[in-house]
Amino acid sequence: MTNIILASNSAARKEMLSNAGYSYDCKPADIDEEAIIEKLEKEKLEKIPLILAQEKAKFISSKNKEKYIIGSDQVLIFKNKIYSKAKNKNEAIERLKVFSNQAHLLISAVSVFKDGKEIFNFTDQAELKMKKLDDEFIEEYCNKAGDNLTNCVGCYALESVGVRLFEEIKGDYFTILGMPLLPLVKFFDSEGVTL
Repeated sequence: MTNIILASNSAARKEMLSNAGYSYDCKPADIDEEAIIEKLEKEKLEKIPLILAQEKAKFISSKNKEKYIIGSDQVLIFKNKIYSKAKNKNEAIERLKVFSNQAHLLISAVSVFKDGKEIFNFTDQAELKMKKLDDEFIEEYCNKAGDNLTNCVGCYALESVGVRLFEEIKGDYFTILGMPLLPLVKFFDSEGVTL
């Protein structure tokens, strides 16, 4: 029986934890992310992913005592504005045109709660610069990207065909995927959490 719960249904986060050798349960947190973001947008945008991660972990921790609850979240910031996932292919195309030849930030955070209290958190950021994308390339990319257009905050999955959009990337790979994994592993090692 596992003592870890991931408060998310993110395929990328599940894959990261599984690949790292952890067994865990998934219980997505039922929180209103959009309302939290709207309330916090007047504050520092960099704080938002950690607050969302904390809210997710806290929500699941209140119902699951003695378990390690992992909350994680990510935001994309471009020109001082937060971008959420695109709703459809047309919105993804327009967004990629805006991001073309520009850099944006991905900020990812992880929070761990146990017995209703936070016992660990970590926030990291990565800067990604897209190539200059013409309409033909964007159309071709969108046809190949499939669900990644609307499942991922930047309309791309770096571990897939999305890597072809970029000219330069500065930052940790796992942060870009949506969860700072190495600091989380280090924390679990310090807690004696076994594989």
